[in-house]
Amino acid sequence: MNMLFMTVAYPKVGERNIYTDLMQEFVRNGHQVYIACSNERCNGQQIVVNKEDGKKVLRIKTGNLVGNVNLIEKGITMLSLESAFIKAIKGYFDTIKFDLIIYSTPPITFGRAVEYFKKRDNAKTYLLLKDIFPQNAVDIRILKEQSFLYRFFRAKEKRLYTISDYIGCMSQANVDFILKYNPDILPQVVEICPNSISPVEAIKTNKQEIRAKYNIPDKSTTFIYGGSLGKPQGIDFVIECLKSNMNLNDRFFIICGKGSEYHKLEAFFKEQTPNNALLINGLTNNEYDKLVTCCDVGLIFLDHRFTIPNFPSRLLSYMEYVMPVIACTDINTDIGKVICDGKFGWWCESNNSSRFKEITDLICSSLDELNEYGEKARKYLEDNYTVKMSYEIIMKHFK
Repeated sequence: MNMLFMTVAYPKVGERNIYTDLMQEFVRNGHQVYIACSNERCNGQQIVVNKEDGKKVLRIKTGNLVGNVNLIEKGITMLSLESAFIKAIKGYFDTIKFDLIIYSTPPITFGRAVEYFKKRDNAKTYLLLKDIFPQNAVDIRILKEQSFLYRFFRAKEKRLYTISDYIGCMSQANVDFILKYNPDILPQVVEICPNSISPVEAIKTNKQEIRAKYNIPDKSTTFIYGGSLGKPQGIDFVIECLKSNMNLNDRFFIICGKGSEYHKLEAFFKEQTPNNALLINGLTNNEYDKLVTCCDVGLIFLDHRFTIPNFPSRLLSYMEYVMPVIACTDINTDIGKVICDGKFGWWCESNNSSRFKEITDLICSSLDELNEYGEKARKYLEDNYTVKMSYEIIMKHFK
């Protein structure tokens, strides 16, 4: 089967995310995989097509989308994606007839491209719903509900759902949300197809050497957040959590990432100079993976104002490294329920830094349980979030 996957961010060879692992599962099962993704202007490259790990990967020159990009540029780039993808795919994969088209959100502006190749090739279509836009932007006050931009993007969102033969959601809360607010969608079209990876064994490192490199005290329980540092993460609350634990010598916090709100954390560290916390302005994947091996607990942060049920894929990387997790989120996502029911972590609402402090106190006073929680995290990952499972969920519709 010829399969086309359209996405914005697809890592280069040697890097991983949920999409690389899923696409490799299609390759392992004998499919011909074609990938179309953006190659942002900031990378300084033109359009390129290469054979990468058994897949044909077309990297299409676009404006900037990811990272610290102003909203105007991001909006213009989003609106230009459809035309850019249609033109490039027609030009470079012109002799290929696609049987299945898979695409992910964000963004929601792939609709016209999906529709074009669906009609041209009589292909089936499958949406991997990883983001519910524009409602998420309304929740954190980036867009105003019923504004022109909201109505415009909401129409785009509805159209994307309409042309999708199937919609794979990250969790049950996502399924319920989509069906509740989009009553025109048939329930049998929507299903759980969770974030997933091909779990690997944690890399072997010298933990003492790594801790010394970053000045992490040997005997401190180390908590790490790695990922985007933007408005969705509720950085003001992250700072409150750091304040509530400031200068306690039995614990150490690492915040590693980039994003539009990084400057807030930078200002806090400069003004307060906490002696038990470290801010890192991003790392290479290899360096970050090494750092994680010497940490004890993974952190997830989401703004408490969200009404949409986010389910960050960051959870999987912590579970892969046999780490328990603290999730600080809104009350609408079910990621906290999954973590607590699976007995591999803790949850608190992301406007309650006192509760976060209680959880960290509990962890630091009962270190013997950390290994058990970590083992449960890894087991839960292997039982519920592997790409083999996601592949089978998708392919059951097309056999």
